[in-house]
Amino acid sequence: MVTDGYIVSKRDYPSPNPHIRLQEITYLSDGLKVKGLLAEPIVEGNYEGIVYLRGGMQHIGMVRPSRIAQFASQGFIVFAPYYRGNRGGEGRDEFAGGDRSDAVYAVDVLKQHMLANKDRIHLYAFSRGGIMALWTAILRDDITSVVTWAGVSDVVFTYNEREDMRRMMKRVIGGTPINMPDAYRERTALFRANEIEANILIIHGMKDENVSFEQAILLEDALREHGRTYETWFYPEYTHHFPAEHNAQTVRDLCDWMKKQ
Repeated sequence: MVTDGYIVSKRDYPSPNPHIRLQEITYLSDGLKVKGLLAEPIVEGNYEGIVYLRGGMQHIGMVRPSRIAQFASQGFIVFAPYYRGNRGGEGRDEFAGGDRSDAVYAVDVLKQHMLANKDRIHLYAFSRGGIMALWTAILRDDITSVVTWAGVSDVVFTYNEREDMRRMMKRVIGGTPINMPDAYRERTALFRANEIEANILIIHGMKDENVSFEQAILLEDALREHGRTYETWFYPEYTHHFPAEHNAQTVRDLCDWMKKQ
């Protein structure tokens, strides 16, 4: 019987790095054919795995080959789901609704490409990906660590602080936090932070206007309340996007942090 996480097809994808092989993977999630991009070092080894959870919505914030190759070059096999409804995938992107399954089953896709260390699975998330990562860590018990960088942690908070996203959120979720509070509440992982067993690293620029610094504090407070293990790297001078040089250094640092967990 074909199950979720099953790989339907693969195709080679142009790589920006001669040392990293890229493949576009089609896999099943809730029975839907969903696509994502896999990056792995060409030299075989016992690499740990990262599920890379992108930010944005639909074509905005789409997975960039150069970015996941950057992570793979740190000694990881990386799989980045596009989320359902994107790049020819079936279904509809739901902003941390049913599409949470795409992240959950991405772990199974990743494990099928790992020679060893299948118990060393990390989640890296940026922006909207933050809420996806938190849910994946709640719904799975085989996650080693989570890094959420400028991550969304509360969907109601996002609705209130991002006027430019309200129309999209009303369309995708079906209403507002006022007339559909349950639909928003069930997307917000903070209420189940006690179920997260993985170690968490929260990275956030304190001048972030896309995902406010308050969202990092909300997550920190929830983790502290439930006695979870976490670390914070907060940067008073940075916004949603770090300067290129510091961004690259932060990637190296967080990859080192993952390997120590």
